[in-house]
Amino acid sequence: MRPIRPDDEPRLVDLYARLSQDTRYQRFFSVMQRLPPDWAHFLANVDHKRRFALVVEHPPDQALIAVGRYEPWDADPGVAELAAVVQDGWQGQGIGRALMEGLLSAAASHGITRFRAYVLGQNRRMLDLLRRYTDVVEQHGERGVVDLLLTAKPPSG
Repeated sequence: MRPIRPDDEPRLVDLYARLSQDTRYQRFFSVMQRLPPDWAHFLANVDHKRRFALVVEHPPDQALIAVGRYEPWDADPGVAELAAVVQDGWQGQGIGRALMEGLLSAAASHGITRFRAYVLGQNRRMLDLLRRYTDVVEQHGERGVVDLLLTAKPPSG
């Protein structure tokens, strides 16, 4: 696991191509044939403070198998939106937990303590992951999407 780099653009496109339609929909709420190059450029180029992303590589070929990120939330600059995706064959192996721990740690080091997440109501894994590492301050549901306002839980010792 490491911070994303600008040269990860093509690897983001490749990762998207390997995701199932269900996983694509759960992450982006739509299914595109491929990740547009301008999206890959935007997603791979972050300032590592207000916009931060971690990737997980598969060592033999450096293919990306997961990515997690936080982005400033437009409605409130003190809140960052959380998102993550793990390639289907790697789900359920602790990668999401590692991403969440890394994202929350990076956010805390930059003074970010409140988060927003939009998750499909049927995406139990992501909802459970968020509830494990954050406290839900507000929760609203509309058209199958759960809108969560969260604060990071203190690290367990």
